[in-house]
Amino acid sequence: MPLVPPIKSQGIKTKLVDWIAASIVDVEYDRWVEPFMGTGVVGFNIQPKKALLCDSNPHLIKFYKGIQDKEITSGIVKQFLTEEGHKLLDSDGDYFYEVRKRFNETGSSLDFLFLSRSCFNGMMRFNRKGGYNVPFCKKPNRFAQALVTKITNQVKNISQVIELGDFTFKHQDFQQTLAEIKKTDLVYSDPPYIGRHVDYFDSWSEEEEMELNKGLVKSKSKYILSTWLSNKYRTNDYIFSIWKDSFITTKEHFYHVGGKEKNRNAVNEALISNVELQNSISTTSMKEKIANGESQIITQEKEYSKPIQLVMKLEEDKPNTNYSRLTPPPIK
Repeated sequence: MPLVPPIKSQGIKTKLVDWIAASIVDVEYDRWVEPFMGTGVVGFNIQPKKALLCDSNPHLIKFYKGIQDKEITSGIVKQFLTEEGHKLLDSDGDYFYEVRKRFNETGSSLDFLFLSRSCFNGMMRFNRKGGYNVPFCKKPNRFAQALVTKITNQVKNISQVIELGDFTFKHQDFQQTLAEIKKTDLVYSDPPYIGRHVDYFDSWSEEEEMELNKGLVKSKSKYILSTWLSNKYRTNDYIFSIWKDSFITTKEHFYHVGGKEKNRNAVNEALISNVELQNSISTTSMKEKIANGESQIITQEKEYSKPIQLVMKLEEDKPNTNYSRLTPPPIK
C-alpha cells in the first residue's frame, strides 16, 4: 500500500505512485528532484536516498520542514486535531471559518493541516492575495477519533521517511529549481495540468510549460513529467508539440474530484520522459496510435493466471474422503 501524506489535495498521485515507481525502476540517478512537490506523495513513496523537494506554495514547504525539524510530531498533531475537532463539532461547523481566518493571518502549519482535512472536497485553493478560500465540507464531526488516529499515523510514517533520507525542502518557483539541477539528477515534474482546470497556489500556462521543457532539456538531466494524454472530450496536443521528442507511457485513471459529478471522469494519465521508461513508446508513435483509433493505454493491468479450484468429492464406496483437482468450467 502506498504511503499517504497527511496533507490532502485534488489530483494527488496516491493511486499512481506504484505505476510511477515501476516505470523508473531501471533509471539510475544520484538525486531525486521535484520542482512541484505538492503533497510530496511521489517522493515519499519513491524514498530516494537524496532528494530536493520544492514548491511555490510556502505552506506545503513549511509543513514538511516542521516535520523534519520535529516541530510537528504525531503527538502534537493528535492533541491539536482532537481539541480543534471538538470546537468544530460544538460550533456545528462554524469554527472552520475561524481557523481559516486565523490561518490566513498567521500561516500556522497545524491550521493548514486542519483546513486540508476539513475543507470541501479536499481542495487546495488560494485567492490572488494568497488567502486560503475553500469552504467547509459540512461535516461537523469531521475529526472523529478514527480520522485523528489515521492522520497521526500518516504524520509518523512521513516523519520516518524524511528521517531516513537526505531531504531538502525549498520554497521557490520552478525556474529557481531548474537552475539547481545537475546532470546526475532525476527530475520528476508534476506541474498543474496544462489545458485543464486546476485549483492550486498558482495557475499554469503554455508559456510556463515551454519554459519547463527548455529548462529540463538544458539541464541535461534525466526527467519525467506527469501530465494527461486524453479524456473523453479531447486530447492534450501539447504532448505532441512541446514534448514531441520524448517517450511516453500511459495508464487510465479515474479522478474522484470536482464539485460536480459530470467533472469526475476517467483520464488517460501520461508520463513523459527523455529516457525510455518501462512500457514506453515515442510520442510520435502515440500520435499515430491516436490517428489510427488504436488504444492509448500502454501500461496494462497485471493479469493473473486462472486459479485451479480445489473441490471435495465424496465417493460412497470408499471409507475415506477423496480430494481431487478439477479445472473450473469456462466463464461464459
